[in-house]
Amino acid sequence: MLYILAILFILKIQVLSVGCAVVIPPMGGARDSLPPVLVDASPPDSSKNFNEKKITLTFDEYITVDNARENLLVSPVPENAPVVEPHLKTVVIRLKDTLQPNTTYSLNFGKAIKDVDEGNINKNFTYIFSTGQAFDSLTLSGKVIIAETGKSDSTLIVMLHQHGDDSAVVKEKPRYIARLDSSGNFTFRNLPHGTFYIYALDDQSGQHKYLSENQIFAFADTAVVLQTNNSPIILYAFGEKGKPSRPGGPTTPQLGNKKKLGNQENRLKLQTNLGSGNQLDLLDNLTITSELPFRTLDTSLIHFSMDSTFLPVTGYSFEEDSSQKKLTLKHNWKENTLYHVILEKNFAEDTLNRGLLKTDTITVRTKKLSDYGSLRIRFKNFNPSVNPVLQFVQNDNVYKSIPLTSAEINESIFPPGDYQLRILYDRNKNGKWDSGQFFGKRLQPEVVKIVTSRSKITIKPDWDNEFDIAL
Repeated sequence: MLYILAILFILKIQVLSVGCAVVIPPMGGARDSLPPVLVDASPPDSSKNFNEKKITLTFDEYITVDNARENLLVSPVPENAPVVEPHLKTVVIRLKDTLQPNTTYSLNFGKAIKDVDEGNINKNFTYIFSTGQAFDSLTLSGKVIIAETGKSDSTLIVMLHQHGDDSAVVKEKPRYIARLDSSGNFTFRNLPHGTFYIYALDDQSGQHKYLSENQIFAFADTAVVLQTNNSPIILYAFGEKGKPSRPGGPTTPQLGNKKKLGNQENRLKLQTNLGSGNQLDLLDNLTITSELPFRTLDTSLIHFSMDSTFLPVTGYSFEEDSSQKKLTLKHNWKENTLYHVILEKNFAEDTLNRGLLKTDTITVRTKKLSDYGSLRIRFKNFNPSVNPVLQFVQNDNVYKSIPLTSAEINESIFPPGDYQLRILYDRNKNGKWDSGQFFGKRLQPEVVKIVTSRSKITIKPDWDNEFDIAL
């Protein structure tokens, strides 16, 4: 009995010990969500008659400066960028340029200054000073819109130049620079009286210059004469910047058996635009795309038939595009029908003299009419004089464009899905968006605007879809 009691006593002690081991006192507190706060500046912020070469900023906690070269905007733009040296709670800025007399300078750090522990950003922290006895006080604001999409791009910068020659945006640095916010808006502050030429630019190079027509770029038609009350300016930007390709390109498995010759597959590589289950959109045509351009192509060696009986089809045509990579089979397709496209072995070769290894067949099944919906849209405030073109947009790509000749459109079949609506103001009536050209012509791009009265429409399959939309 004593033996059993001794064991129970030992077990009780062990249980109590384990219980004590898992008790953890509360630690820490609320997460710090406040950005660093400036507690001292030498010389003081907003100093007049400034003639120093060094500025020291002290914050209330340990900070870091992230990518000062990209984030720091100095206005007026210096020939030589200042050197920024962070250390513990301070940031030292060493000015390299000779300061101009009676000029207001601003140093905007963008997203550069953040605390060490939590990374809280002191957004757009700005230090200003004047080399004269007063501060320039004029402002200029506006908005930059991507002309082709009607959207904004916050990565662009806006520039003010003092010279209006075309070459200025190529050879000279701007006088002033401003950033765009997430909505594409900009504001210049502490500007002097004067005449300026305004541009917007995709400045990935960091040189503040228009060096390639592939850059997104915008310009105002006339100079801006700064005064006490300046009207907002809207700039329409054009150009290329990582422009996505339209969806629906070649996706199906490559045709032909594989036979490797060394590290190179010795066969013609082809793809089609067929969807899942080899389905073809009734509103589309069959495209056959080669990895390399065709060196030879004989469409008489392509045979087109339908149904399980392989009944020959009439009333079709082939079209080769200018790249000599894509062949399109055009036909008035029937719904829910099985088609066969037979490619003879020698129908084509690419520029590496590669052909098919044997005769191959593309099987096509067209969609049903019930897979589509009908569409009717009635427009309010319709103005035909601006040559409006209605764009249906999915994933930032224009799926379909319809020139508007009346205040109503009717489509008997339309692919189901969610669409954003845009209106293209088609200046030259060619049915598509045309870019601008700065050098020589100074031609503004055609403008596209998002239909804001309805953010999107949803087309349901096998349904009469009707909408009333204000333009």
